[in-house]
Amino acid sequence: MRLRDLTIFNYKNIAEAELHFSPKLNCFIGNNGEGKTNVLDAIHFLSFCRSYSSSIDMLSVKHGCEFMSLQGRYEHEDGTEEDIHCGLKVGQKKIVRRGKKAYRRISEHIGLIPLVMVSPADQMLVTGGSEERRRFIDMVICQYDPAYTESLMRYNKALQQRNAMLKQEQEPDPEVMLLWEEQMAREGAYIYEKRNDYITELIPIFQQFYNQISEEHEQVELRYVSHLQRGPLLEQLTSNRHKDRAVGYSLHGIHKDDLEMLQGGYPVRREGSQGQSKTFLIALKLAQFDFLCRIGTRTTPLLLLDDIFDKLDAKRVEQIVKLVGGKRFGQIFITDTNRDHLDAILASMEGDNRIFFVEKGEIKA
Repeated sequence: MRLRDLTIFNYKNIAEAELHFSPKLNCFIGNNGEGKTNVLDAIHFLSFCRSYSSSIDMLSVKHGCEFMSLQGRYEHEDGTEEDIHCGLKVGQKKIVRRGKKAYRRISEHIGLIPLVMVSPADQMLVTGGSEERRRFIDMVICQYDPAYTESLMRYNKALQQRNAMLKQEQEPDPEVMLLWEEQMAREGAYIYEKRNDYITELIPIFQQFYNQISEEHEQVELRYVSHLQRGPLLEQLTSNRHKDRAVGYSLHGIHKDDLEMLQGGYPVRREGSQGQSKTFLIALKLAQFDFLCRIGTRTTPLLLLDDIFDKLDAKRVEQIVKLVGGKRFGQIFITDTNRDHLDAILASMEGDNRIFFVEKGEIKA
């Protein structure tokens, strides 16, 4: 997949921009806070219909403006083109169009334009709660398995209904409760299987990337943890109703799944330095990219690298430059405040490239 052109109106601090991209490497240079990340975020919005940094759509509209608009022209590997438009007006529903046709459900768009983004915000995968890591897993699988998206929506609906019944003052109807529990168990088993398959495939790829960047100086692990590893979910739900009733929500299910991130057998959040944590996250995202290429849609995703060199020593930067400069990645968008890093990548990479300079929301080639 390749993004040929991007048109931006009133997106965050960017009032207006019309950008034409290289099919290989696109570099955005500027100081912090000038709008480099907002360009990458706009590209992310066109793939996932949401900002990478916030789930609140209105925060993407430029201050003082009534609407924002994004339009991207893409090209598939076979040469066919895609025109995608995302529009948002204050007080109105978000509209996403493929060509001239608006989607009835925005979830139908997810996966059409596969994308992997590496950002400083990814630190929440290490330091945040388990919901951050579940979201990471789900966003990958949803890009190549629409059935998974639907199953996740059905599970969450059943979970909400069961939790609402648990909060009731009067004793819940056991037969109705069982109906929601059966749906949670049915959808949960499917979701667990898909998550487990994904993590199993991801682990060796992740370790390969980490070893290359760190030059095999550390031992790292990923470990998937789920209540379904203990046995059927329906049995856990029915046998723990009294406990769930006491707290007012469901204590067991795939909504509690987690992805443990370990270094030397201990949590990265506790033992890892800033550089080691960042190496962990970069390796994880590059493994995600590789996975989507091989097992997902078999369409090369876009790769967005936002300020990835910060907090890394020279040796790790050198290894990442070698990786990114290789032939395994397709179209790349990268931001940095340091021109030296980008020049090193350009020197190691064959093919076309474009450099953009960003200042106060204005973008110049």
